[in-house]
Amino acid sequence: MKTFKIYQIDAFTKERFNGNPAGVVVNADRLTVIQMQQIAKELNNSETAFLFSPNDSDSDGSIRYFTPQSEVPICGHATIAAMYAKAVEDNLDSCILRFKTQVGILPFEIIKEKGDYQVIMTQGKFELSPAFDSSTTEQILSALGLNYSDTDERCPVQIASTGHSKVMVGIKSREKLNSLNPNYNSLIDLSRQMNCNGYFVFTFDSNDHEVLTYGRMFAPAIGINEDSVTGNANGPLGGYLIQNKIIDFKGGLYEFKGKQGEKIDRLGVVSVSVTIENNLPSVIKIKGDAVVVFKTEIKI
Repeated sequence: MKTFKIYQIDAFTKERFNGNPAGVVVNADRLTVIQMQQIAKELNNSETAFLFSPNDSDSDGSIRYFTPQSEVPICGHATIAAMYAKAVEDNLDSCILRFKTQVGILPFEIIKEKGDYQVIMTQGKFELSPAFDSSTTEQILSALGLNYSDTDERCPVQIASTGHSKVMVGIKSREKLNSLNPNYNSLIDLSRQMNCNGYFVFTFDSNDHEVLTYGRMFAPAIGINEDSVTGNANGPLGGYLIQNKIIDFKGGLYEFKGKQGEKIDRLGVVSVSVTIENNLPSVIKIKGDAVVVFKTEIKI
């Protein structure tokens, strides 16, 4: 029997019961895949992160992510949560940790200030697929409960990814965004066809000068009908906006904040920075707050 330490963390917020909840097992060595899946199912967060000790000198450890029904390659909010939990557990000072993920070794920066922490996650390589044809776009919009007239004409419907791909759908109205009631079965069918499980619907309709976009993210194919605040959607959104020249930018860095979770009363904010080279996104980082909701132990 081994005692495993489990944190419940709300990411992208400093207020408990807001943002996006994630489970974190900070000492996951010796857990099997079956046991990790069972823990993730029991905690029933959109994702649970498992931290493992390093097995070589190339990294500070490895991290794996599970939804209640499957393993996923990378997760933004669960990374923020995991690094926050590790910082709290080990009383870390400001530092950069390099962790192995299924999309490569990534640097995660922990910032300690006034006894608390923020986390910056460098995401995986940005990739942007060609825009969908009109027939596929129409199917996606229909499944989401949208018409062409709802969409922002500047924003092609296409897949963007920093390791865990999302379909980007830009629309005109925040009121429309919050009224969406997708057909989840249709989204699941489309996910199988496109090999992409997430649908990120966003709008520039913001009444806060510090917030560029509001969004909602649906991923029923991996058991997440709606995710409250999604790092692996807001981060790729930054690359999508730059590469499609949807926003004006000058110099080699573009930064913005994306807000999510308004409809489901789990508001959180993702800070996104995009390093730009030759007018194209090169490095995408997300930054977020976090807060411990509870800590417990389990013996297996």
